[in-house]
Amino acid sequence: MGETDTRRKRINHLKRVILWGAAAGIVLLTIACVILGIKVAVLTKNVDELQIQLEAEESRVLESGGVYTTSYVEESPRESGSEILSKETEGSEETELPKKVYLTFDDGPSSSTNAILDILKAYDVKATFFVVGKTDEASKAAYKRIVAEGHTLGMHSYSHKYHEVYQSEESFITDLSQLQEYLYDETGVWSRYYRFPGGSSNKVSSVDMQDLISWVNENGITYYDWNIESGDAVSDHLSKEAIVNNCLKNFDKQSEVMILMHDAADKKTTVEALPEIITQIRLRGDAYFLPITDETEPIQHVKARQEPGN
Repeated sequence: MGETDTRRKRINHLKRVILWGAAAGIVLLTIACVILGIKVAVLTKNVDELQIQLEAEESRVLESGGVYTTSYVEESPRESGSEILSKETEGSEETELPKKVYLTFDDGPSSSTNAILDILKAYDVKATFFVVGKTDEASKAAYKRIVAEGHTLGMHSYSHKYHEVYQSEESFITDLSQLQEYLYDETGVWSRYYRFPGGSSNKVSSVDMQDLISWVNENGITYYDWNIESGDAVSDHLSKEAIVNNCLKNFDKQSEVMILMHDAADKKTTVEALPEIITQIRLRGDAYFLPITDETEPIQHVKARQEPGN
């Protein structure tokens, strides 16, 4: 009996050790889960607060910017805007944050324009559309939608035919004036923002670009180029991934970012890339989106010539 009692006591002791060990393990695991849960909650709160701050900052800037007044075509040879501005940005000191970002779309409207407008609306982002002249009902509706949803309606020539637009100063003036008046008739907006077909640095104009720049400036129109290219003008089949990379790889080199994209009907991968571009820029936490307004500092590849004495 003595040996049996001793064995029973040992077994009971072992059971108690196992039970206490299991209980201690459960307690430690529970404490770890609680601590982890608290850390996750704190991180989630911090992320939410940061998002609220970013949205508040973006709203503040948008409100302070005043009222927004707010192709499928062949692309001409042109000097890369990134190359032209590289000397200005190399070695420059880091600028104060946040950074202004302008999404700009050339050559529309088209079916791609409506898809892009849907994305911009979903992400609550305002952009700028440099449009060409189109008289079909879908295009007329797109002009109106751009304005109604708070984007900037810019001009990119009526015909976008380089040999016509740049044939002479007179043909350039006729083309731009036709588009300006047409957009006013359709939307009630007298657009004052222009992007030269091929940019101010294009190499195909038969007219001295300085003469055209002078006319534009004298008539209250501001022209805008870009300092980041999506690359979608080069190929209709450029991948979504390549477009995203092109828009982000030189982002830190610019103190103010103006991204060139296109909303012609064949730019499907541009549409696909847009949500990721917006998301990646927002995740940086140091930039916000704006449409072009009268307060926007122009990005210009070719500056107006300085008159003697100035």
